[in-house]
Amino acid sequence: QVQLVESGGGLVQSGGSLRLSCAASGRAFSSYSTAWFRQAPGKEREFVTALARGDGNTRYADSVKGRFTISRDNARNTVYLQMNSLKPEDTAVYYCAADSTYTLSVVRTSWYYWGQGTQVTVSS
Repeated sequence: QVQLVESGGGLVQSGGSLRLSCAASGRAFSSYSTAWFRQAPGKEREFVTALARGDGNTRYADSVKGRFTISRDNARNTVYLQMNSLKPEDTAVYYCAADSTYTLSVVRTSWYYWGQGTQVTVSS
């Protein structure tokens, strides 16, 4: 079992940066694949990025490629999402997800553990 808690959201101007954190309790985070999803008002939850267990392969949605970076600090049992060059369309609740299998899936149901989400608002 693992519990996930996101933090780091807030209000930022267009072009700015934020770093989200996802702290895990329970088993070592290094044994899990992890991901970030986001959900804007009135829209479906969508895939942002994933980091596979073991080899650390990553995958990014086209909309964030080159602007967002996922990373993991195993000593702190924490996954990060560095978001640069933010745009108003990045406004959403951002969710951290984890799964004990090797996965980079963009499908929400492929991920078993979820955090409660953190709000990111980008003003124009």
